Amino acid sequence: MKRMKFAFLFVLLVSFTGMAQEVTGTVYDDQNVPLPGASVRVKGTQTGAITDFDGNYSIEANTGDILVFSYVGFNTQEATVTGSTLNVTLQAGLELENVVVVGSRNPNRTATESTVPVDVIDIKELNNVAPQVNLNQILNYVAPSFTSNTQTISDGTDHIDPASLRGLGPDQVLVLINGKRRHTSSLINVNGTFGRGSVGTDLNAIPASAIKRIEVLRDGAAAQYGSDAIAGVINIVLNTTVNELIATVTSGANFSKNANGQTGGIDGETTNFAASYGLPLGKNGGYITFSGDFDVREDYNRMKEWEGTIFNLYNTVERFASQDGYDLSNLLDDDVADVIQYANQASINLNGATTKEELQPILSADNTEAELAARGLQRSDFNMRVGQSALRGGRFFANFALPLDDKGTELYSFAGISSRTGNSAGFYRLPNQSRTYTPAYINGFLPEINSTIRDRSFSAGIKGMVGDWNVDFSNTYGKNSFLYTIGNTFNASLQSSSPTIFDAGGFAFSQNTTNLDVNQFFDNAMSGMNIAFGAEYRVENYSIESGEEASYSQYTADGQVIRLASQQPSQDFFGNARPGGSQVFPGFSPSNELSRGRSSIAGYFDVEADFTEKFLASFATRFENYSDFGSTINFKLATRYKISDNINMRAAANTGFRAPSLHQINFNSTSTIFDQNGNPQEVGTFANDSRAAQLLGIPKLKEETSQSVSLGVTAKIPDANLTFTVDGYFVKIDDRVVYTGQFQGPGNGSELDNLLGQANATAASFFANAIDTESKGLDVVITHKAQLGANWRLNSDLAGTFSETRQVGDINASEVLKNAGLVDTYFPEDSRVYLEEAVPRTKVNLSNSLSSDKLIFFLRNVYFGEVTEATTNVDRQQIFGTQVVTDLSIGYKFTPSLTFTVGANNLFDIYPDRAAEVLADGGNNRSDGRFDWSRRAQQFGIGGRFLFARASISLK
Repeated sequence: MKRMKFAFLFVLLVSFTGMAQEVTGTVYDDQNVPLPGASVRVKGTQTGAITDFDGNYSIEANTGDILVFSYVGFNTQEATVTGSTLNVTLQAGLELENVVVVGSRNPNRTATESTVPVDVIDIKELNNVAPQVNLNQILNYVAPSFTSNTQTISDGTDHIDPASLRGLGPDQVLVLINGKRRHTSSLINVNGTFGRGSVGTDLNAIPASAIKRIEVLRDGAAAQYGSDAIAGVINIVLNTTVNELIATVTSGANFSKNANGQTGGIDGETTNFAASYGLPLGKNGGYITFSGDFDVREDYNRMKEWEGTIFNLYNTVERFASQDGYDLSNLLDDDVADVIQYANQASINLNGATTKEELQPILSADNTEAELAARGLQRSDFNMRVGQSALRGGRFFANFALPLDDKGTELYSFAGISSRTGNSAGFYRLPNQSRTYTPAYINGFLPEINSTIRDRSFSAGIKGMVGDWNVDFSNTYGKNSFLYTIGNTFNASLQSSSPTIFDAGGFAFSQNTTNLDVNQFFDNAMSGMNIAFGAEYRVENYSIESGEEASYSQYTADGQVIRLASQQPSQDFFGNARPGGSQVFPGFSPSNELSRGRSSIAGYFDVEADFTEKFLASFATRFENYSDFGSTINFKLATRYKISDNINMRAAANTGFRAPSLHQINFNSTSTIFDQNGNPQEVGTFANDSRAAQLLGIPKLKEETSQSVSLGVTAKIPDANLTFTVDGYFVKIDDRVVYTGQFQGPGNGSELDNLLGQANATAASFFANAIDTESKGLDVVITHKAQLGANWRLNSDLAGTFSETRQVGDINASEVLKNAGLVDTYFPEDSRVYLEEAVPRTKVNLSNSLSSDKLIFFLRNVYFGEVTEATTNVDRQQIFGTQVVTDLSIGYKFTPSLTFTVGANNLFDIYPDRAAEVLADGGNNRSDGRFDWSRRAQQFGIGGRFLFARASISLK
């Protein structure tokens, strides 16, 4: 009987022990502050919970069950249930499996469990070890699918770097901050660079010190987020740190064999000061965090020396006249007695010439070498500045959140301002050119473009629970402006009356977006289902501001502005018309001035469901209506199948679109663009609704449309601390907007000739839906973490992208263009190369970080694939071979609060291949020594080795 009672008690005890019980507890961060919104789930089941605003949770679990705790920005932690109470402290960090904001509206979705590829980049860690300090370059070296390089000799693009994702255009990637749409730059790229004809987002207006992490969604997402998200989405999550002052000072320079015009030494000095500090607000985890930085970047030059002609015999006459104190402007009139006088003093054989017409062919003869010697000059004195522009600027951001109750209601806001000035140079204006007014610049001049770029943004919202639904209402405003001041220059047609500094005007773009987002996660529907829907109203404005009259006008010899075809511009001694406007960048005229706006309204629906523990599927659709071109509706279907606990298969298919930007629709100006031979062309950009566009049969712009599919696999090997993802993709884009080639008038006084003359231009270009393209590629990411002994940790990341973009089908030209034989001008060969081959199609990144309590070693090798020179001459399309760039840094923590780091970007001073001396047609792309490295195919820049030192302070 006693044995039966004992057995009964034993069974009862076992039964009781195996019954689920309510486990409660609190989740804290590493500063002992409760974490609201942390995820808690029973490992191996669908049972889960979310902590409230006091960090408290309650969940049904058995003794012996393992609970998994996770929260954005903290390392995931597991704990075994041993009783009814279980408190956990999460450590700050960032792991691949953390919950991500972008790509899914399910609040519990993690990167490896998502249906599409998402890279999560820890900016705080990179700020400590990486050589780069601006956001474009940080991403260029850490995310293989992202490409951005500093441009040279490309007007405004010298000051704002174009960036792309998966080899698509800068305007085909959408940028978010804290999940809210970021406004684009006001600059449109029209010069000879990758991304020509597109508008991107100025990422360098955001200080890296303000960023907690960056999420890069590598998949089309227009059905979720709207226009521009054809290539993917970059979501910047701002810093929320409180009670900690973080400050860094970074200083460095190029220590390169090709510095200072290829003479060696040090140039391109850069200094950056960054800081961040936050204050806690209220008792429920509120905060306000301030971050900012200030930097100074000097220019550098990689041109060795000018190899072409500089002086003619007329310049020799000028030298003798100048030495005699004579007014050189008097040499230009029809009385050539003074010219003959000084020519005789110079011992120039005039062969009896007594008139200007007779003197012109004689005095146009080259006399460069003799004049260089006589003037005590060298060829390098006539160099351009081929390299990075000089920049000076500051950025400031604030991030704020204030919980209002214990039910999840929260006010939030973030704002940013930035201002920077830039200085770059154009082509050197030589003394023997008609565009150089030698009475003012007897040895020619190097004109400079000075930019003033201002950016401001403000977002505010409130979110909370309405019934069982999460509701988020917000408004986000942003504006970017770009103003030009042209210095050390001249309006040659104005002759002696010309100023040397011009206000050339500029442009601005603003955007205001109002969003309502609603979602709810249903635990009991299937194995979990999230439903989201919302609406968006967006207003945009693009404006062009004119410059002063002399910056854009062409003048007659007596100083009258040319307004009629019968008026003739002033001429040089040889009878060549002197161009008008400020040299290097003619200003915007009142006829260019405009202010254009539009609005759009959108609605979306998104559902994501775990049909079973293994199978997940999501569907999204979005309708948008634009006031200027109509409506579009797009769809996305994505799935994930869990083959095992550690292996997932995922796939997605979607349609997308990109509305032509207001810049592309309305931009109009005249600019000096140098052709592949280095000859200047005054090219007018005309809007698509202009008379010039009608004459050529160029239609108005319409939206780009896309279809894309992706397929991938993610896997974790827990025992080896190894994670990898492999994703393939295919994207088809129809009616892609490009910047056309240069159309010239027939030269017979036609209407097109007159329109070009009124614009002070010799050729016309337009934005047009000229082509269809296909892009395909493969992205691979492998992450490994290892503990080496008691004190050392090794983190290794191998990531690569292999992509290809091709123009497919016929060029979408009108019958007018086809009949005139101008299809190849509509989409010229150099535009094809910019699209397909001007940036690396293969990029592989291997990063290793070895750290202990005191030391951190960072080693990164980046493989850049080959690129091709973008030129219309097929024989001169030089291919530049692959290169590997190595970064190395060593940090030492002297105290818990003070760390010093030294290191290098491009440790081995690697450069792209040099431009060939002779190509297939006997010529080259060097432009008489201007470009020893390509300016049209930027592989990774031409700065060479960059050495830096950094001091970091963290005070808690």
